[in-house]
Amino acid sequence: MKRISGFLFLVMAILASPRHTDAASTLPKMPGEVREFTIIENDTTTYILKLALDDTGHPAYFFRNVFTPVCLTGECKPVYINFYWDLVGNYLRYDFPPGEVLTKMDHREFKKEDYDKLQDILSRPNSLLKDVAMNDLVGKGTENLADSVDAKAGATLKTVKNEVIDGAVYTCYTLWHIANGHVIDEILRITETYRDDTLLHRFLSSANHYYQYWAMERVIDQNGNLDTEFNADVQKIMRGTNVYTARFALQRLADPYFFDSNRQVWLWETFRKAPYPIQIAILKKLNKIPFGTPLADLTSKELTNANPEQFKLMLKLLATQPKLPEKALQNLAVHLTHSNPDYTAEIYRVLAGFRPKNREVVTRMNSYKAKNP
Repeated sequence: MKRISGFLFLVMAILASPRHTDAASTLPKMPGEVREFTIIENDTTTYILKLALDDTGHPAYFFRNVFTPVCLTGECKPVYINFYWDLVGNYLRYDFPPGEVLTKMDHREFKKEDYDKLQDILSRPNSLLKDVAMNDLVGKGTENLADSVDAKAGATLKTVKNEVIDGAVYTCYTLWHIANGHVIDEILRITETYRDDTLLHRFLSSANHYYQYWAMERVIDQNGNLDTEFNADVQKIMRGTNVYTARFALQRLADPYFFDSNRQVWLWETFRKAPYPIQIAILKKLNKIPFGTPLADLTSKELTNANPEQFKLMLKLLATQPKLPEKALQNLAVHLTHSNPDYTAEIYRVLAGFRPKNREVVTRMNSYKAKNP
């Protein structure tokens, strides 16, 4: 019966609240089932954290029906509010039970811009409020003043002025610490108990990059070895539009992952389509990877199409190989007629270091040397 009443309370709250944010789009309209967890935060604080499941029985998001007193100048204001988090503890949004609102110290109700600012405040996990004690928010001797940024307050309050709402400093402080505090560790702990291959696949393919990071840290071990079950998922991330998760996946994988010639070709195809930051990350990743014949051929062909930064990295990769296949040497020799003298000079230097025996390559080198004594 307790679970049913909690479910009905949530549904009523969602339907009644007029203040939804864009983050709400990450939440299903209605949970399929709700599971409750009793959280003991300290000797005096215990609360129920709820996990909403989707229609298939998989974890969807966490929420909490919060009641907290916000006290100042001997007066306490009861606050009723609902908070929502994703499955790795990122605060998403808030709404209210039917009929509930927030007020300032002079009992004025929040305006729309106040609610919007509160959402912005709560969405900053690294807010200055993180390291501020409540007693620091009001200077000594001002305890009887209104809860106002404009009051004669101490330096700390002036510092966090942009992190709070005028007239609701303590409300902002209290709610931020509920949304971004100990609950995050509890959410991570609970989500870990639901970890299985289905959840990992789902997280890796999610549009939520925090889910992708969480999953990659679990399918790629500390030595950079990838569980083969998730190979396709991680490769999709490396070819995705998010340059940060793509680079994270690329850098986390151990070098031997790319020793295979087929994967090297796949990586080069990824390079050709990738945004510039990922192209540079791929070239740097290849620094400790021995080139197979296909990759040496592809890299040497592309050389003079690269900009100076890429050219330098690509040529260094070729130059540091113990040996280059004959086809790659021929490709380099063809570039000796390129119009960029800086490129051709460096290519000739690298070619000379390999001391090629191929007649065509030697002829092209001699021709270049004759024109550039």
